[in-house]
Amino acid sequence: MPNCILLYLACILSGFALLQITLTGALAALTPIIHIIATVVIIIFASVIIYKGFVSLFKR
Repeated sequence: MPNCILLYLACILSGFALLQITLTGALAALTPIIHIIATVVIIIFASVIIYKGFVSLFKR
């Protein structure tokens, strides 16, 4: 279980890394798409961590 949470945190960090990428040249047109994907990744995995926290809290 804790390893799974660390994986989710790593996914959130990769989403933030995608937000910091600046694409140049031919790939510059993909910047808005990359930002949308990164935002969705951050929201999804943060929601999963919050959900798992609530499940763990109310399981007792």
